[in-house]
Formats: sequence, structure tokens, C-alpha cells
Amino acid sequence: MTSQKVMPLELGVILVSLVMTALAGNFYQDFEVLWGGYRAKMLENGNLCTLSLDPASGSGFQSKNQFLFGKIDMQLKLVPGNSAGTVTTYYLSSVGSTHDEIDFEFLGNTTGQPYVLHTNIYAQGQGNREQQFYLWFDPTRDFHTYSIFWNPESIVFSVDGTPIREFKNLESKGIPYPKNQPMWLYASLWDAEDWATQGGRVKTDWSQAPFVASFRNFNAQACVVASGTNSCNSRSSSNAWMYQSLDSSGQAKIKWVQKNYMIYNYCTDYKRFPQGVPRECSLV
Repeated sequence: MTSQKVMPLELGVILVSLVMTALAGNFYQDFEVLWGGYRAKMLENGNLCTLSLDPASGSGFQSKNQFLFGKIDMQLKLVPGNSAGTVTTYYLSSVGSTHDEIDFEFLGNTTGQPYVLHTNIYAQGQGNREQQFYLWFDPTRDFHTYSIFWNPESIVFSVDGTPIREFKNLESKGIPYPKNQPMWLYASLWDAEDWATQGGRVKTDWSQAPFVASFRNFNAQACVVASGTNSCNSRSSSNAWMYQSLDSSGQAKIKWVQKNYMIYNYCTDYKRFPQGVPRECSLV
């Protein structure tokens, strides 16, 4: 993701620790508009946020808190109709040249053609870990839940509770893993007609603007960067997720999704990586 960012929190001038926090669902309390001005609207007493895109600009918001590990859910309803050229995003990211990032991106398409769900992970500034999927439903007709599960052992992407991808901590094998940089949660809607739809062959139809995507039911059971004690280090029932991993049922669901709905996997793109695919591909 290369959309607009904010300046990093100066972690060196404050005592930083992790405090377990449960956040649920009010955009006025939990988020602020990052760019796009009036195109980002918080509605229904803060229970709904819409982002719009027109020829002049897109829009985006970011969380008021930074997270270091968490279970984060958001419900999205994507741009309907001819959404070609548009990208709706929902992702965690730190900032800087060695930033970490965990991405959901939704690549629009022409009317009647499926959205592409694009996932990626950056660790210490290095990405190139894309996996792409079709969805097994129309993501424009209703809200669906997209979840990021991130703890010291693994990152799991899920859709409506079904895991679709896992990235394991393989630091012992020399593979970087996001674990030290607190990340903000971002969402945006922007124009990427040069690459988003069929490799950029299909452009944005601005006669359909404004394009609108909707967000609701944000929920985070997460470690928030704040001064105080590190409650996430204790094995209490409230943060048991810090020590969880996918069971055999979850692994089977990932295999089912990847067999039936995956359309791109960087681990099998030998043309892109003629000297060999990234090392983690052979270690999982």
C-alpha cells in the first residue's frame, strides 16, 4: 500500500508499553479523517463511515490508536456497479522506509465481474508477498466482515470468519516478521486505474462517480501503545488470543479457499522470481 500516511509517533520521547484494550465500533471515538475532507462521512451517530471518490480526490481515515498485535474486525460494503479502477483499502501500517504493513485491498471491476481481494504483508519495509482471491459472494450487496488476526506467532486474514491466508513467524529461519512496530489502522478509497483492473487495461468510468464504500462495526481486541504497564504479557483470559494459532479446522478452511478462490500466489510466480521464490514459500 502506498496511499497517504501520517508522520510517526516519536516513540523515543515517551515510555511505551502495551495495554490490552477492547474497542468497539464508534467512528467518532476511534477514528479521524486523514484525507479527502467532506468525502469521508461519519454517519448514524458514529456507527457508519462512508468514503467517496470523485475525479478530484478519494478519501481515507485512520485510527486514533496504534496497535501492536490484535484481533481486528471491520465490516465493509464495497463500491457497487462499475467499480473498475477503484481500490478500497483496509490495512494496518507503521510508517517509514522500514515499515510493517498488513493489507486488505479490494480491486474494483466492470459491472458483473468479480472484485479481486488483494492481500499483502510488509516486514521491515519488504513486501512482495501478494496473494489474491475472488470472493464467494457479492461484496457490494451487503456488509461482510474482514478480519486481521495478528499475534507474535502468525498473521491470519479472514472473511466472515473463514480464514483465507496465514503468514507464520519464521524469524528463526531468517524471515522478517512484523512484531516491533506499532501500526495504525487505515482505510481509503482511491483511483488506481493504471493498475487495479485487469492490469490497468480497464480505466475508471468517471460518469459513475462519486464511488462510495461503507464501513461499520469496527471491533478491536488489541494491544494499544500507551504509557503504563504491559498487560498483554500476562496470560489472562482477556488476551488468550496472543497465544493462539490456527487449528486443523482453520488450516483445512484455508486450503479450501486457496484451492477454489485463489487467483494469484507470489509463492508460485516463478517468472516474477527467476532466481527463486522468497524463502518462506518453501518453509510453510
